[in-house]
Amino acid sequence: MANSWRISALAEQHRKLGAELEDWNGMGTAWNYAVSDTADDHETIRTRAGLMDVSGLKKIHCNGPHAQAVLDYVTTRDMSKLYPGKSVYASVLNEAGKFVDDCIVYCLAPNSYLVVHGTGTANEMLAKSALGRAVSLTFDDDMHDMSLQGPVAVDFLERHVPGIRELRYFHHLQTQLFGCHVMISRTGYTGERGYEIFCKAKDAPSLWEQILAEGADMGIKPCSFGTLDWLRVESHLLFYPADNSETYPYPDQPVGDTLWELGLDFTVSPGKTEFRGASEHFALQGKERVKVYGVLLDSKDVAQIGDKIYADGKCVGVITQGMYSRLSDRSMALARLEPGYAEHGTPLTLKTGTDDETSLSAISHSLPFDDPEKAKRLARG
Repeated sequence: MANSWRISALAEQHRKLGAELEDWNGMGTAWNYAVSDTADDHETIRTRAGLMDVSGLKKIHCNGPHAQAVLDYVTTRDMSKLYPGKSVYASVLNEAGKFVDDCIVYCLAPNSYLVVHGTGTANEMLAKSALGRAVSLTFDDDMHDMSLQGPVAVDFLERHVPGIRELRYFHHLQTQLFGCHVMISRTGYTGERGYEIFCKAKDAPSLWEQILAEGADMGIKPCSFGTLDWLRVESHLLFYPADNSETYPYPDQPVGDTLWELGLDFTVSPGKTEFRGASEHFALQGKERVKVYGVLLDSKDVAQIGDKIYADGKCVGVITQGMYSRLSDRSMALARLEPGYAEHGTPLTLKTGTDDETSLSAISHSLPFDDPEKAKRLARG
């Protein structure tokens, strides 16, 4: 593992499960466990519940009289719609109107927000916009984040957290769990009804151990970070820069994708026209060079990252992530496709293996593959 500059309080717990920690976002992360494989972990989360360590996400506190104004300019969402206990998923663009990061913004109190983001440049964008403003930005590396995802997650938490069943999607609460102060958010990166548990680093090991011990009778198990790649394929969740032009650059253009190309245009709040890169964003509508879309294989073969996609005798796209689900008996993938081929049911051929010697039959498929009505994520009661 490369030298990580961020300390994981759960490193020992991961090593006990046979993980060789790999650097992600500056923190040692358990991509795989020796005690289970990805198919097992995928089934655990889809049928029961899995506990994952996602503490590698970066956390920034944005406080002060100008906090809302700064976030309004940096992100595509209307921050005036947030209130204490409410959060929102947002995109961050550069001056050219191209995507550089996504984040969840949590409103903790008036003029007080928590911004949680991945490997993009949200931190830099916030710092640039905060100059000369009455706002403070504090990077919080003590806060850890465990994600409890799956259909029995709410049943487990209900044993310990009063009112958790009434917590709505993209809402959060401050509470106690096993004697530790935590913030529990009804969010996640799996497509399931799930919860993220934010806590102090010193409390993370005991919370991890107690959740797994108390939840064992419900089938709750530790699941590796790498499982998210399978879940996100089914649930149409992008992972920067894995699905972006930073990984698959355009031959004659700078890197950078539009929200229209990524399918993230929904992250612009209705009626909002003032944010970084806004005019360029709106001007780029209808000029998509590529579309992130689904691919469904006609076999149990798994599409590999970088596999080329052909149709009409030419290369029309590339696979960014594939997986086979033994639960649905389907082989699925996310892909970057030429817009004309991002239509449900379009016949495709994948070239895979060394020197593209193997051909696999497939079709374009609308996203998400799993729970297109988002009934699991939005469920109440």
